[in-house]
Amino acid sequence: MALAVAAGTLAGCGGAGNQPAAESKVSEPVEETAGAEETDDTQKESETGQADSGEKVNIKLFTGKIETIDVMNEIIESFNKSQDRITVEQEYQKDASNIIKIKFASDEVPDIMTTYEQGFVDEGKYMDISDQNEWWDRMSPDMKAACTDVKTGKTFRVCTNMTMAGFFYNKEIFNELGIEEFPGEWNEFVAMLEKIRTEKPDVVPWFIFGSEAWHLGHLIEFIPHGYVKSNLGTIEAKKAMLENDQEALKFADSDGPMAVFAGNMKELQDKGLINEDILTATNDNCVQDFVSGRTAMFSNGMWAISSVLEASPEMEDKIGFAPYPAYMQGSSPVVLSAEDSGYSISATTEHKEACIEFMNFLFLPENQQKYCEVAKAPSAFKDVTAKWAPEAVVSEVSAALDGAVNIGFTNEKPAGFSGDDAGRMLQGLFAGQYTPEQFAEAYTDAWNDGMGSAGDGEQ
Repeated sequence: MALAVAAGTLAGCGGAGNQPAAESKVSEPVEETAGAEETDDTQKESETGQADSGEKVNIKLFTGKIETIDVMNEIIESFNKSQDRITVEQEYQKDASNIIKIKFASDEVPDIMTTYEQGFVDEGKYMDISDQNEWWDRMSPDMKAACTDVKTGKTFRVCTNMTMAGFFYNKEIFNELGIEEFPGEWNEFVAMLEKIRTEKPDVVPWFIFGSEAWHLGHLIEFIPHGYVKSNLGTIEAKKAMLENDQEALKFADSDGPMAVFAGNMKELQDKGLINEDILTATNDNCVQDFVSGRTAMFSNGMWAISSVLEASPEMEDKIGFAPYPAYMQGSSPVVLSAEDSGYSISATTEHKEACIEFMNFLFLPENQQKYCEVAKAPSAFKDVTAKWAPEAVVSEVSAALDGAVNIGFTNEKPAGFSGDDAGRMLQGLFAGQYTPEQFAEAYTDAWNDGMGSAGDGEQ
């Protein structure tokens, strides 16, 4: 009997020891009034994410930005050492836009994330941060507007930078061939690529690293989506995408932006004006071929500058930058000029105040200066000055912005159809799985399915 009593006592202690401290307190007999007060206190701690006791918390930061991993880890390490209550960990995923769907469908939702989709806004996945005036008061009005949700007028993310995307080209090669101006019309653009191929047969006119789906997704973002935005106007294009107005978007039309774009890309592939290894080529391959003079140009955003200059510092004065040429009848050249490095807080995080404390640290001018110079992107904050690119590149970018329609990212695409998904479809086009018309129809079907599954976007 004594042994049985002792065993029961040990088992009871072991069970209580495995329970969270809060649950142990709740299980103690207390008067009704005191219990209500304790429940209120527990709720307040849950809402703020930080108990008055200074409980230590871990914050997960989820990102798909490979080029800023090291500088973010440096800032995170400084923050973690600056206090002993909050520990931030960064998680990078190459396929972030799809991995986040899995995380939303599980209980592994990160506290802070750089992935952002309108469908997830509609599903309430992000926290409303409209009241964080200490951030918005520092930000340029254009970038604050870019962070504002069109549907609700609220803000669910904050950007720290602006970025531009277009064609980077080797000015030295262009000068040798007597190409004085980057063409603004598609037919002239193709003629220029043919000139490069003919007169410099060892040089790939346009290098596309198609093994990386996000890169191909960006081509769709910047060229056919760019046409839609320049044709309809920024606000009307956003509305058409949010409402899935296919009469305005014309994604499935045989003479619409998707089919014409797909036909143009197949023509370049058939003529040998892009690299033969498009489906296996990587970003690193592209950088090495560009700095060695084996390719004349590639499409990307400002974030590419750092890897180019790291591979070859002497490229500083050889980098040209130009808009995407007009490819639809009556259209204009376009260049991306948009918000970059956006951060959202999970609506379900238990550590809201800790997230804000870290983001306040991240947004300090000295940290943002460091970040801008690594990311090669100007700051969205008015009180941050950084040398984000060589003066020659800044001059090229300014000229491109002045000479083309400025477009933003497509944040209004459905959560069920990511940019990486679109990129994989373009891989299929280059692999011969679609005709241009079939590509347009398949793209439209995937877009419509993504819109229809908005409520199931986490699946």
